[in-house]
Amino acid sequence: MTTPKAIVTRFAPSPTGRLHVGGARTALFCWALARQANLSNPGSGAFILRIEDTDRLRSSDASTRRILDDLAWLGITWDEGPELRTSSGFAGGGDPRGVGPFEQSARFEMGEYDKVVNTLLDSGRAYHAFETPEELAAMRDAAMKAKWQFRYDRSALSIPEAERRRRAESGEPHVVRFLMADEAIEFDDEIRGHVTIQPSELDDFVIRKADGWPTYHLAVVADDEAMGVTHVIRGEEHLANTPRHVALQKALGYRIPTFAHLSLIFNPDGSKMSKRDRDKAARQACESAGLGSSPVEILPESDFERWMKDKRQALAPDQLEAIADKLDIELPEIDVCDFEAAGFLPETLCNFLSLLGWSPGDDIEKFDNEFLAQRIALGRMVKTAAKFDRKKLLSFNTDSITAMSDGEFHRRWRTWCELHDHAVLKRLDAGQVELLAAALRPRCKTLREAAVSARFALVGAEAIRFDEKAVQKTLLKDDGEGLGVLRGIRGRIEAMTEFTCDAINELVKAYSESAGVGMGKVAQPLRVALTGSTVSPPIDATLAVLGKVQVLTRIDRCLKECAVQAS
Repeated sequence: MTTPKAIVTRFAPSPTGRLHVGGARTALFCWALARQANLSNPGSGAFILRIEDTDRLRSSDASTRRILDDLAWLGITWDEGPELRTSSGFAGGGDPRGVGPFEQSARFEMGEYDKVVNTLLDSGRAYHAFETPEELAAMRDAAMKAKWQFRYDRSALSIPEAERRRRAESGEPHVVRFLMADEAIEFDDEIRGHVTIQPSELDDFVIRKADGWPTYHLAVVADDEAMGVTHVIRGEEHLANTPRHVALQKALGYRIPTFAHLSLIFNPDGSKMSKRDRDKAARQACESAGLGSSPVEILPESDFERWMKDKRQALAPDQLEAIADKLDIELPEIDVCDFEAAGFLPETLCNFLSLLGWSPGDDIEKFDNEFLAQRIALGRMVKTAAKFDRKKLLSFNTDSITAMSDGEFHRRWRTWCELHDHAVLKRLDAGQVELLAAALRPRCKTLREAAVSARFALVGAEAIRFDEKAVQKTLLKDDGEGLGVLRGIRGRIEAMTEFTCDAINELVKAYSESAGVGMGKVAQPLRVALTGSTVSPPIDATLAVLGKVQVLTRIDRCLKECAVQAS
């Protein structure tokens, strides 16, 4: 007997791939609603994470772990579900009410779904059906030619019940269908209002497949009841499933939970935000490059040709990322791990996601998850599709980084680099990383952008490629004024005994005064010589990170190569 709770929500992903941001938004709202109940009355709310792994061909333990890790990264803690403990201190999951297990495959092995199916069979609300896949395909084709909506014609009911049971028990291939009542299905949705579905729109859907496994409809209804779920919050794409679920719940005498179907998430151009957006971007890049064969070895030519021709085909994430790296393009972030790898902050992503279809009012846009839990109200959610504005998300992220202390940014950048850019930590010592972090924080929008801005410090002088426009404008213009600055300041740099930011800043200031030029006229030639471009961290930090020997080596190489262009 489970302990009743006022609010029990659940997030129930299928572990067949990575966690889409739309799923993350659903999980966030489910967490917030349960958290709100606990804030007002401790112990009255619970957020369940349930793994719906009945798709045996596509489900994997690796995908399950990826989903758990992504939720943990976002800071979305589940009260009940698979246990996860991380070195960062995250702790989620458990089974305090004894409603587990939380993997549908485990519940199947326990016979939980067969019990529910047998209840429906015994009450006459379900029946065995024996049509072959070919026979069903023929029925669908006939309906399509007649321009009818296909509905199963209940042919199996012409077989006496005793014979149906005998044939099923003898092992003859069959499915179990739910016998839909000849009545309208009605339910209230907290976002969409009262919904009525006429019986002509519903048919006797399958609740147990020929392999003995339950369909999504049967399993989700059985689990929600067994786990005491009070509120079902999910995406609008599930709205068409809800009448079936309500019909099952009524036939089984189950409670009808509170439903809330969240609006779809669209791209700014009005298209639905989909995992295939990454394939689309990569395919367009291949077309623009005029590629007739695969640009990467990990993708067989036959697969590449099929993918290029068929827009419905999708490549594996690692294949897409390999193509993007080869063509030097950025793919749109779709899954949570895409945003994490791109250097977005989890709290910023949560803040942004919570504004997709909901608003706290009072023109408030910046807040944390706890604020969301305090203010969330299903009645404030909107029906219209939410647009995923990446520019706004980037602006949010920039503001979050700007508001950080240097120490916090350093800590979080190091953590990101440990996962996504080993070169930064491998080629720079701890002091250099800390110095760069402080210099880059005010200038970067994402953690990855900071790593890109640090590239100049990770290569030797011989690897620097001088931007032609920067050389012309900064070094060769006005009869080589910039080259003259480099020649003039080089000796002073070599004579320095203390190579710190303060000492370098004083040197640049003193030289600019003695030469009668602004500090920018000194800093920019140095930037080009040291990094190949006019963009870098503050000039004192740029020199300090490289060290005196490397600075002198780069200046000498620049003078040698650019003097040839000047002659």
